[in-house]
Amino acid sequence: MSTAVVMQPMAPSSPRRNARIAGVFYLLNIIAGISALFLRGPLGVAVGMATGGFYIAVTLFFYSIFKPVSRSLSLLAASVSLAGIANGPVGMLHLLPFRLHSLALFGVYCLLLAYLIYRCTFLPRVLGVLMAFAGAGWLTFLFPSFAKSLVPYIYIPGVIGEGSLTLWLLIVGLNEQRWREQNNGRSL
Repeated sequence: MSTAVVMQPMAPSSPRRNARIAGVFYLLNIIAGISALFLRGPLGVAVGMATGGFYIAVTLFFYSIFKPVSRSLSLLAASVSLAGIANGPVGMLHLLPFRLHSLALFGVYCLLLAYLIYRCTFLPRVLGVLMAFAGAGWLTFLFPSFAKSLVPYIYIPGVIGEGSLTLWLLIVGLNEQRWREQNNGRSL
């Protein structure tokens, strides 16, 4: 009896399935992020870390999903998102020569995603417009005292933009045929 293991390549996931998985992680990120605002102590730290983990997953799925639109812009967006995720823990250790609110970086990320969504053929353009609205709201955190004066209203653009994208991904996913057409027609 042979004990050889036969390695078969994994079938690639469908883009629609990846979009829905991204939606699940986005929803988990939103729920955990809101929860982390109200939790203190070790539980708050743990939930905050989980939020970061969920957003890393969202970032990686979005990189894969939006690569057909523009590989370089999708990579830039992913880099900005990962920098925003790392900014929190690194900022708490006072390792940066300046302070930058993570939500300001997520504002840039949302604007990059907005452009990618608007340029893609597999998601409705209105989602790109709503994500630009979210990004503009998060950019107010470039001026933290101004952003704090707008709380809780400053969260409304993010809830509308990111919430709409999350719901679309969960319910519809994306137009797989158009994603494949854009993926095959890309020039890299």
